[in-house]
Amino acid sequence: MSSPLLEVRDLRVHFPSGQRGETVKAVDRVNFTVGTGETFGVIGESGSGKSTLGRAAVCLLRPTGGTILHSGQDPYALKHADLRRHRRNYQIVFQDPNAALNPRMSIGQSVREPLDILGEGTKAEREERALAALDRVGLAASYADRYPHELSGGQKQRVNIARVLTLRPKLIVCDEVVAALDVSIRSDILNLFADLQREYGLTYVFITHDLGVVSHISDRIAVMYLGVFVEMGPAEQIVDAPLHPYTEALLS
Repeated sequence: MSSPLLEVRDLRVHFPSGQRGETVKAVDRVNFTVGTGETFGVIGESGSGKSTLGRAAVCLLRPTGGTILHSGQDPYALKHADLRRHRRNYQIVFQDPNAALNPRMSIGQSVREPLDILGEGTKAEREERALAALDRVGLAASYADRYPHELSGGQKQRVNIARVLTLRPKLIVCDEVVAALDVSIRSDILNLFADLQREYGLTYVFITHDLGVVSHISDRIAVMYLGVFVEMGPAEQIVDAPLHPYTEALLS
């Protein structure tokens, strides 16, 4: 049996609070696995630790303790150069589409940037892949010459999705990816994620505070409260028959 694409064991991410040597336990002894092609939802209120968990899963935050395994491999056991190449398979799309883009870079430059950093192929080949990614998320080639301030929030988020797609990742952490968008375009972005998953066999960790969103897109859901999972199970079970009072409160 193959290893899960993502396995988290006893994960802890603590931050010093600056008061009498105390620490904030943003993530505290969390365990879960995510299989290939699955959408694993993480729901909780602001401050529950879910975004910290997502960043740790893709090696943007080094854990205080516990283990993260990518396809059975500990990424922190890799040398720096190997880890840099490895991380292309584990990407994240952030909540604020505007803050995630450099205002001084054109859209084409932003989408091409990960490929430029990795130094893959010729510049012409990298530009071609960037334009293909923009096309796949529903943006014409003419957008490549524009700058972030010329785009709407939904268009900017499509750009961020395109930038991730250029790396052809295995897993994408979606951190509140529709929270900053107008209600009218949220469904379009969610449908785009669903289409991309079917087309490319993507795996998602979908982080949100909206149970309606996460139940629509997820296979399994974990409910996070103050750094711990208080409930986890199939999406239908969590929505239709919640066991924990906190989950019931989120539903209400």
